[in-house]
Amino acid sequence: MSAAPRALVAATALLAIGLALSGIHPHDRTTWFLEVVPVMIGLVLMWATWGRFPLTTLLYVLIIVHGFVLIVGGAYTYARVPLGFTIQEMFGLSRNPYDRIGHFMQGFMPAVLAREILLRGGYVSRGHAKMLAFIAICIPVAFSAFYELIEWWAALALGQGADDFLGTQGDPWDTQSDMFMALIGASTAVLLLSRLHDRQIAALPAPKN
Repeated sequence: MSAAPRALVAATALLAIGLALSGIHPHDRTTWFLEVVPVMIGLVLMWATWGRFPLTTLLYVLIIVHGFVLIVGGAYTYARVPLGFTIQEMFGLSRNPYDRIGHFMQGFMPAVLAREILLRGGYVSRGHAKMLAFIAICIPVAFSAFYELIEWWAALALGQGADDFLGTQGDPWDTQSDMFMALIGASTAVLLLSRLHDRQIAALPAPKN
């Protein structure tokens, strides 16, 4: 059996360190867990599938970036991330915008993941570039909408304790804004990274059944 891709090993090491450090003294333990559990699930899935479906280096890098956005948000809660306060002050915003970064990444990385699965699985060919782009954008937006349902269920289950997880900061349009940021993130990824992504996919061996 061949060795695991170096990018996967690096992603695992970096994200594991981030998870460990963020979990020492998070602002709220329940919120931390809810925010970082997708990172834990992602690591398990990457190791479970790398033998027959190793990802492109681009995707591993994006998973690291997205993972750290989630980890930092979990450690501080999204409304209290220091980087968000810095951005808020720089641009004179009315609220900490870090959760917008999180939802942008919720569209950005999954669009590349969807694109990779669609292409390498043979579900959509490169000859149907417009349809490929459309589906690669729609999948993250659909997931974003489902995630908003998860937040709703968490709010019902946790009551007042869900405020840090929701991170609405009093914005009545927070749900719509979150999905819109995911749409922008997915569209940006498809527009900017498709050519690089195609080259990296072409360099990979065919997936094993």
